[in-house]
Amino acid sequence: MRHSAHAITTAIVIAALGLSGCSNPATPEVAESDIPRATESAQSVEELLTASHLNAIDHTKWQYNAQDDVYWQTGLQYASKPADPQQATLGVYVPGKFMQATQNPDGTFTATVNLDATVGNFTGANAPWILPVNTPGYSAITAPTGYVSDAKAFTDQGMVYVVAGARGRDNGAPAGVTDLKAAIRYVRANADHLAGDATTVYVYGMSGGGGQGAILGASGDSELYTPYLQAIGAANGVSDAITGVMAWCPITSLDYANEAYEWQFGAAREGLEEGNQELSNGLAEAFATHLNNLQLTDSSGQVLSLKPSSTGIFQAGSYYQYLKTEIENSLNTFLGSTTFPTTVPARQGPGGGQPPGGTGAQGDGPPGAMTGQGHGNAGPTGVSSGASSGASSGSSPGASSGGNGQGDGVRHNKPSSGLDLTGKTFANAEAYIAALNANGQWVTYDAATQRATITSIKDFVRNMKAPTKDVGAFDALDASQPENVLFGYGDGKGAHFDPTMAALLESTQYADDYNADLTKTDGLGTPVGTRMNMYNPMYYLSRAYQGYESSKVAPKWRIRSGISQSDTALSVETNLALALSKYSGVNEVDFAAVWGQGHTMAELTGDPIENFINWVKAQESQE
Repeated sequence: MRHSAHAITTAIVIAALGLSGCSNPATPEVAESDIPRATESAQSVEELLTASHLNAIDHTKWQYNAQDDVYWQTGLQYASKPADPQQATLGVYVPGKFMQATQNPDGTFTATVNLDATVGNFTGANAPWILPVNTPGYSAITAPTGYVSDAKAFTDQGMVYVVAGARGRDNGAPAGVTDLKAAIRYVRANADHLAGDATTVYVYGMSGGGGQGAILGASGDSELYTPYLQAIGAANGVSDAITGVMAWCPITSLDYANEAYEWQFGAAREGLEEGNQELSNGLAEAFATHLNNLQLTDSSGQVLSLKPSSTGIFQAGSYYQYLKTEIENSLNTFLGSTTFPTTVPARQGPGGGQPPGGTGAQGDGPPGAMTGQGHGNAGPTGVSSGASSGASSGSSPGASSGGNGQGDGVRHNKPSSGLDLTGKTFANAEAYIAALNANGQWVTYDAATQRATITSIKDFVRNMKAPTKDVGAFDALDASQPENVLFGYGDGKGAHFDPTMAALLESTQYADDYNADLTKTDGLGTPVGTRMNMYNPMYYLSRAYQGYESSKVAPKWRIRSGISQSDTALSVETNLALALSKYSGVNEVDFAAVWGQGHTMAELTGDPIENFINWVKAQESQE
C-alpha cells in the first residue's frame, strides 16, 4: 500500500547506480515499491529547494477556474540555471475539492491541501500526478502561461495535472528529457505543497512524445543524466523515476530504427537505384544481427531470432513468426470486435490526434502536417539523398499511415501505396477479407474458426504498411529528418548518428559527413553514441546493452501502435514490449497493435484519453 507523500518528508535520495567501464553494475532486482519516491530525510522541503537555488510553490498565489473547479498556478521555474528561463517553467492544475482556499484581495487564493477530500477514486492524499509529453517529432513544449482546459479531463477524475515546458530537438538530445526529468523532480520536491501522492507519476504522449515518455519510464535516475541536470540547476536529491507510461506509436530505439525500417519495409520497396538497394539490404542484415543479439523471449521463454530465408532478407525464424502472428492477432481482434455491417470511416487527416497539454494556454496541439520534400541527387555509387516529393497518403483501411499530422517536420518523401477502403461498407467479415485481397490473395479467412492468417509480412507491408520514407528513414543521407536534428549539437541543424549506416557508406560521398558527425561531442563533452543510449529505452531494458539495470524502470506500461503507420517499423514497439515483459519489477505491459490505424493515438475502441485515464484508475486500484 502506498503512503501519502504528506506523511513523510519529500527529500528523495538517488541511489548510486554505478555505470562504469564495460561491466554492468551489480544492481538488486527492483520491485515497484523500491522505486525511489518520498523517503525520510533530515532536510525539509525548503532546505532541499534552497540548496538547489529553487523557490517552493507559493501557497498564497493560486488561481481558480470556477467553471471547472480547478486551482492552478503557472510560471513555476523548475531549474535554477535554465537555457531559457521562461521555457523551463511548469503549471500545476489541482481538483478544487483537494484545496481549502481563501480569496486574497488581488483575486488570487491562499490554499492548503485537503487530504481527506475525495474526487472520483482518489483523495487529496493519494491522487496520481499526470504529465503530458506533447513533443511530436521531438519538438519543444511551450510552457503554459494560463489555464489549460485539457486539465479538466484529469481533474474531474481526481488526478493532478502537471504541464511542463521543455526544450526540443533544435537543442539536441538529451535536452527534452532532461527538462522533463527536472520538472518531475521539482514537483516531487514540492509534494508537501501539493495535493496528490509524490510516489505516483504517469506520463503520456504520442509519436516523438511517446518516445520521450518511454525514455522517461526506462531511464529513471540514470546517472547519464546527472551532468545535464546539474547544468540546468535541477533539484538535487530528488528522484525522477516514474510510475507509468502511456505511449501511442512511440518513435524510439533510434540506434537501430533505420535498420528495423529496412528489414520490415525493404522487402516491399521497388525500383531502388543500385546504391540505395545495397544500403537497404545492408541495413536489413544489420537488423537481423542486432535482433539476435537482443535475445528477446516470448511468454513461453523461447528465444526469438531471425534466420536467413530463400526470399527477402532474414524473413524467417522464430522472431519472424512471432511478428507475423502479432499482425494476424491484430486483424483477428479487429474482426472479433467489429459489428458488421460496418463502414470504414473517413481518415482523420494525416496522423490523426495528438495528446493534449502543454503547447499553449489551452493546450491545443499544432494543426497541420509537414510532409517535406526530397531532391533526388544521386551520389557516385548510385546512393540517392532524396526522392521525388509528394505528400503521403494512408495505406491502410480507414487509417492514415503517412504524415504525422502534428507539424513534426518528418519527411515522408514517397506517397504510400496499397489498399484504401475509406468510406466502403462491408456486410460481413468475409466481404472485408475479400477487399483486403483485392490486389491478390494474401489473407485467408476460416469462417468456421473465424480466424484470419496472412501469407507473409512482406505481403502485409505491400498492402497495409507501405514505406513512405527513403532509405535512412531516421538518419537521412542529407541529415534532414527530425532525428538528425535531435542528435545534432544545439544549433537546429541535422547531424548523422547511425554508425551502421556510416560503415555501409564508407566508400561513398557521404562517408566524410557521417564520420565527422559521429566523432563530435556536445557542450558537455558527450559523444553522440552516449546521447543515443540516453534516448533509447532498450539501453536500460536489455542485457545486450551496458545500461541494463542501471536505472529505475517504471513498473506500468501501456503501448499502442497503429499497425499501418509507416513512421517506424512494428518491430520497434514490439521489441520494447517484449523487453519490458521480462524486466524485473515491471508488472504491467499492455501492448497492442491496432488494426485499421496509422500514426495516431491508436485505439481499437473508445477515446484515447478516456482509455488512458481508465487504465491509470485500474492500475491504482490494485495498489
